Amino acid sequence: MLFGHEFNRFLAAQASYMRPVAFITYHNINGAPGTEHHHVRVNFGSVTLKARAPIGARLFVYGEGGFGLASRTGFKAGGAPAVTDAHYSSVLAGGGVDYDLTRAWSLTGGVTYLPGKSGIDQPRALFSSGGFRYTMRAIPQERVEANRRTGFIFPKHVFQIEYSSGIGYAINDFVSTKVPIFWGGDAMVDSGIAARYERNVFHTRKIFALDAGTSAGFYRTRTRKERFYTLSIYPLLRFTLVRMKPADFYFAYSLAGPTYVSKTMLDGLDTGHHFTFQDFMGFGVFAGKHRSLNAGVKINHYSNGNIFTQNAGVKIPLTFSVGYAF
Repeated sequence: MLFGHEFNRFLAAQASYMRPVAFITYHNINGAPGTEHHHVRVNFGSVTLKARAPIGARLFVYGEGGFGLASRTGFKAGGAPAVTDAHYSSVLAGGGVDYDLTRAWSLTGGVTYLPGKSGIDQPRALFSSGGFRYTMRAIPQERVEANRRTGFIFPKHVFQIEYSSGIGYAINDFVSTKVPIFWGGDAMVDSGIAARYERNVFHTRKIFALDAGTSAGFYRTRTRKERFYTLSIYPLLRFTLVRMKPADFYFAYSLAGPTYVSKTMLDGLDTGHHFTFQDFMGFGVFAGKHRSLNAGVKINHYSNGNIFTQNAGVKIPLTFSVGYAF
């Protein structure tokens, strides 16, 4: 997945995150039973410039190059390292084709190459991809004015106070294993409070809104009752699914919000570095004539996405919030 900024039709800057569809797995090490296995997680991140040239009315070829980061989490067998942890940076290059379906939607496919490193027995990585890319474009002013006259309210500012309850871990587990649309975690939060501010930056006529947010949270772990705090900025995708006269009901999803976490060892588990990412999803409501009253429930998660070799992940169960919007 990637996120970037298009300077013009021919040049863009982008950041991407890549991982294998399935991690490498080792079985039967030194004659161990067949049911015993070990995963080696390898993940890649990049920051690149992408240049493209037209070869038709809608068809483009592109090349990209820049900075790549590889992170590998190994394992031990019999107390000795079998595959070591590894973390290194390198140049990254790639290329492919784009086909513009509309001004906003494109079909894209290509390959990305990251060199290996012989000193740590890490082979080169070749990533093949295909899919869709959506580019946000400015909406014509007449359409903006028409959307404003529909009567649907999208609050411009939202302030929230939330409390994490320490109950509902089964929900986290369900959406991270049974229906894999979210993430779990090994370090569990027993309780916490947080303050959030969100500002709308884009919305459609009725359903979708994109907000930018910032938050500060204070938490206590479940096992050793260790305290830590987080500071985050994040994007928020909000989908208003039901609009009724007294209230509007929405689903919210946020991922990859850059975060500072005050402790990296929680309940004896290594979560990586002080830099990590925040993710959360949940449901909420805006109520009242001007949709000024806000309440919601969500689950939270912190992890570094395996961009570092250690990534225990932090799991926060049911979190309840109240807020004011205007």
